[in-house]
Amino acid sequence: MVPSGQAVEKQVPVEAELGHELRSWRCLVFYLCFYGFMAQMRPGESFITPYLLGPDKNFTKEQVTNEITPVLSYSYMVVLVPVFLLTDYLRYKPVLVLQGLSFVSVWLLLLLGRSVLHMQVMELFYSVTMAARIAYSSYIFSLVRPARYQRMASYSRAAVLLGVFISSVLGQLLVTAGGVSFPTLNYISLAFLLFSLGLALFLKRPKRSLFFNRPAPTPGAAPGELDCMNPAPGRPRRALLAACGDCTLARMLQELGAGLRLPQLRLWSLWWVFNSAGYYLVVYYAHILWSVVQPTTDSTRVYNGAADAASTLLSAITSFVAGFLQVRWALWSKLVIGGVTALQAGLVFLMYRTHDIWLCYAAFVVFRGSYQFLVPIATFQIASSLSKELCALFFGVNTFFATILKTIITLIVSDKRGLGFPVHSQGLHQPFPPAEELRSPMEEKTAQALSVQDGGPGSLQPLALPLPPEDSAWTAEPASWEQSQLHESKA
Repeated sequence: MVPSGQAVEKQVPVEAELGHELRSWRCLVFYLCFYGFMAQMRPGESFITPYLLGPDKNFTKEQVTNEITPVLSYSYMVVLVPVFLLTDYLRYKPVLVLQGLSFVSVWLLLLLGRSVLHMQVMELFYSVTMAARIAYSSYIFSLVRPARYQRMASYSRAAVLLGVFISSVLGQLLVTAGGVSFPTLNYISLAFLLFSLGLALFLKRPKRSLFFNRPAPTPGAAPGELDCMNPAPGRPRRALLAACGDCTLARMLQELGAGLRLPQLRLWSLWWVFNSAGYYLVVYYAHILWSVVQPTTDSTRVYNGAADAASTLLSAITSFVAGFLQVRWALWSKLVIGGVTALQAGLVFLMYRTHDIWLCYAAFVVFRGSYQFLVPIATFQIASSLSKELCALFFGVNTFFATILKTIITLIVSDKRGLGFPVHSQGLHQPFPPAEELRSPMEEKTAQALSVQDGGPGSLQPLALPLPPEDSAWTAEPASWEQSQLHESKA
């Protein structure tokens, strides 16, 4: 029988150890969330497209749409798998530092680059930052016990969404209320990114990861905590895993094939691939579309930051609401997916047809919110019957196939080597000539007079119609205005 004094002495170290672990966990949560928040502080990101099209860079819409932006899809497809594997093999922190360095490179090229090639390299670095997002979402799970996974996921996601929201609002306020120029806004973004890079350098590097640095199983040991929390009925049999030995790649592919036999996994994985491809294409080109719908040189009239902030806020709300839905998803999954997808298609068509910038902003906000509504549902449906390792594998593979699909669409539709379509068509209306070819009626007549003097009557060109005033009611109906001018000239 142990004396009572010795029992008290044994309890004190245990309680002290638990208290130290709790304090350490809270500090770790705060630092990770603060880093996730600061890494999103890029107030100039919402205004990159008007910055490239404006007098500071003076690129044309065709260059931005058909030469610069497509590079993002191509390079993202190339770097996604290597970054995914390096994230696990190097244990997260080096990839987070690489992400910070890539962000700094992006903004240095934005500020100092002058050619299309510079902007294409900028898109390459930006694709690295996108691929490295998996490092942050996986990193948090490697530092805490599985019992805290759900709470850590909610904290980190809230920090990221809050950072995006505050960044967009700050950028909009600086541009609209403060009159800050786009180059100055990008210098402010660069300062935030340098600070977040410094934070990444002090992150704690975990000792284990999901695939390449897993702890060796102890013979006769009980199942791990994660396996007890989330038993996976669709996991491969132990005998098959043993036959693969220590081959990580073979084990990953075998587990993937076993998971695809589940109907719900196939359904939501297909949604993830096709809807994510369409979603990111819309997000990539939305800012170019806004510049076409409302071309302006007055930066205080550009409200891209407000649209991004509103869409982020709605996305956070819809994601939160989706977590509380009590639905028999085995019965209603197809109906919900079909309804939300039909809504998204209608919103994209509305953005294509409308010439009202505020209606275009509103459609974009609802489009993003509807996508983010289904993301946590798809995540739960995929993760409900899988271990954490298989979750990471499924999400990585789904994202990779979505990237391949997105790249194929970009190559065929947007790239100048393909069809090279503009981001926004004028429908059946006759489009105006490019902005750099527009001249006032007086300049047109002067040019024609000089042409007659230089080349004689044979060099005469057909008389060009004068352009309507920008604030005229005819602007919305260019074809009707041209017809009225023709009738006047005949009279």
